[in-house]
Amino acid sequence: MSISKTIGLLVGDETDWPSTLEALMRRMGPEVKYKGETYDVNIRRMRINPFSLRQPSRTDVIIDRLAYWHYAPREWLKKVALINKTYILNNPFTFQAMEKHSAYCAAIRLGLNIPDTWLIPQKKAPEGYQEKYERTAERYHNLFDLGKIGEEIGYPLFMKPFDGGGWREVTQIHDKEGLYKAYDASGQSLMHLQAGVADYDVFCRSLAIGPQVINLKFRPDLPQHARYEISHDFLNEAEGREVRITNKLINAFFRWDFNSCETIHKDGQIYPIDFANACPDIAVHSLHYYYPWAIKALLSWSIFCAVSERPMKISLDPQPYFDIADSDRSFQEKLTAYEVLVDEHFQRGEFEAFRANELGHMDEAMIELVQSAEFEEILSTTMAEVFPPGEQQAFFNHYRGLLSHWVETQLPPTEEETAAEAASAPAPAASVKAAGKGKKSGAKKAPKDRKA
Repeated sequence: MSISKTIGLLVGDETDWPSTLEALMRRMGPEVKYKGETYDVNIRRMRINPFSLRQPSRTDVIIDRLAYWHYAPREWLKKVALINKTYILNNPFTFQAMEKHSAYCAAIRLGLNIPDTWLIPQKKAPEGYQEKYERTAERYHNLFDLGKIGEEIGYPLFMKPFDGGGWREVTQIHDKEGLYKAYDASGQSLMHLQAGVADYDVFCRSLAIGPQVINLKFRPDLPQHARYEISHDFLNEAEGREVRITNKLINAFFRWDFNSCETIHKDGQIYPIDFANACPDIAVHSLHYYYPWAIKALLSWSIFCAVSERPMKISLDPQPYFDIADSDRSFQEKLTAYEVLVDEHFQRGEFEAFRANELGHMDEAMIELVQSAEFEEILSTTMAEVFPPGEQQAFFNHYRGLLSHWVETQLPPTEEETAAEAASAPAPAASVKAAGKGKKSGAKKAPKDRKA
């Protein structure tokens, strides 16, 4: 007899990835085996209702996309985590308590190369505290020279809310006049000032889901549909490793499972600038070519958490990380030690074995789905929701082409392609042939779903 497990989707206005996740699960079938047991895994979208604190939950894992702004479901998530032992992507407790400010502080403590960052008092009193704020400011707030702080940080710099929020109120500032203007406009918002990295070599956004990480070349100045560039080798091996470990480290430290990390790269230095994203980008119209990777990673990790009954770790355990940070190891040695900790936290070895042995058919199912009429309907619906009527067909064709290219990279080469590649390969030189003494050599096949 199979054991029933349910993955809940707590979503709002998104339709693309929930529909794709459900379609992929249908193609794979609900039956999943884990440690000798058979599980029946299903997906359902959550509804929002009044609830009793003692009400049982029928959901084992929840992928949350609402709690960062919608407080009723956020408090329900806390309830089911504490009382019903439900596993949640992402941890609502730490994402509420540990906003971007706390994430910067933790990252600095862990030795990451965070650009110079200041927090400045808000320009206006918090809502409902005008009188208290004025009295407190008169008695205890020191006057400060904002222009001098700007000079110390250096221009360009960025003013942005201490708690983040999807590029909300982010302002690039180039001079003292612009700094005062931005501060006057900030009102009640509590702001960071952060040094900008001008003329950088590359901007990377990595997406981590459990122990799985993909590094993506990101172009923040372009429209959303063009920000991710299809580029597989834009980071060297050392940079790619550091970015992957950094993202996993932040996630494991804060008990997050589903998060993105933005890093700026210049002259061999890596600067993490944004890595506390409760609702990371997973939309088909932005990820395009990389969308299938994200869907497979999210579903496979969610299934693993459900069938393994992965316990929800609500509180932090920072000391093992701080012990590494405070040691006399080199930075690279610290990265290696951090990775051991984070891979243990995410059960990387067990998960990867489960993914290969029990969910191996997911890759073929995803290829079939992307080529199906069902997926074309999902894509068409997304285009209608995102783009103006006169642009929808053009963008549909654009994304259809990018995803068809992804399918091509996943399929084995045809006999004709193999023969053509062999025919075009240069013949080995006689001297090399003699020196080889029978050793075989050849080009390796390009990996599927390549990561930078």
